[in-house]
Amino acid sequence: MIEAVLFDIDDTLVDHSGAARAAVVAAFPEADAALVARRWFELEEEYYGRYLAGELGFAEQRRLRVTALAAELDLGEWAAARADAWIAAYAERYEANWRLFPDVLACLDACGLPMAVVTNSNGDFQRAKLAAVGLDGRFPVVVASEDVGVAKPDPEIFRVACRLLDVEPSRTAYVGDRLTTDALGARAAGLRGIWLDRSGAAAPDDPGVVRITTLADLAAVLDSGGPVSP
Repeated sequence: MIEAVLFDIDDTLVDHSGAARAAVVAAFPEADAALVARRWFELEEEYYGRYLAGELGFAEQRRLRVTALAAELDLGEWAAARADAWIAAYAERYEANWRLFPDVLACLDACGLPMAVVTNSNGDFQRAKLAAVGLDGRFPVVVASEDVGVAKPDPEIFRVACRLLDVEPSRTAYVGDRLTTDALGARAAGLRGIWLDRSGAAAPDDPGVVRITTLADLAAVLDSGGPVSP
C-alpha cells in the first residue's frame, strides 16, 4: 500500500507557467507576446538548469535570463543594476499571479496520507509561495534542492523526503508535471512515479509511469497501487 505522497510544486500545485507568462509579457508590452513568453521559458530551461547544477546562484540566473532576452529584443546591453531592477518588478508581478490549480485543494483534502513536497528551487522562496497560495501547514516537510545539495531527478532528493517522513520509498508516490525529472526520476529512486500531464496533448505510447491529466484522478491511482521496485 502507498503510505505517503510527495508532490512537486511548480505547474503541479501552483500555476508557475501562467504567473511567469503574465509577468514577463507585461514587462514588454510592445513586443510579440507569444515570442516573449516562448523565449523566456527557453531561457529559464537553460539558465535554471545551470543554477540546479551549481554553476549559478538563484539571483544570478534570473539576471542572465533577462539580459539575454533584452539583447534578443534589441534593447541593448543591460547593466546588472538595470537587470536587477527589472527582476524586482518582474518578481512582484509574478508573485501577484500565483494561483493554485482548481483541482489541488480537493485532492489534498482527500489524500488522507502524510504529504511532503520536493522541489528544484530555493527552500525559503518555495515556502513563501506555498504560504501565499494558502498551503502553509499542509506540508510539514519541504525538501528543496538548494537546501539538500541535489536536484531532481537525482534519486537522493526523493529519498531524503522519504526519510523525513519515515516511510520506505517503495511505499511512497511522487506526483509531478515533468515526465523525466519528476515521474521517471521518482521511479528510479524506488518510488511510484506519477506523471501529471496537464498539457492536453496525446500521451506517448509508453511513458513508463502512470499518467494522469488532473489531480482529481490521483486518489483512484493511489488506491490501485502497491509496493514498487526500483
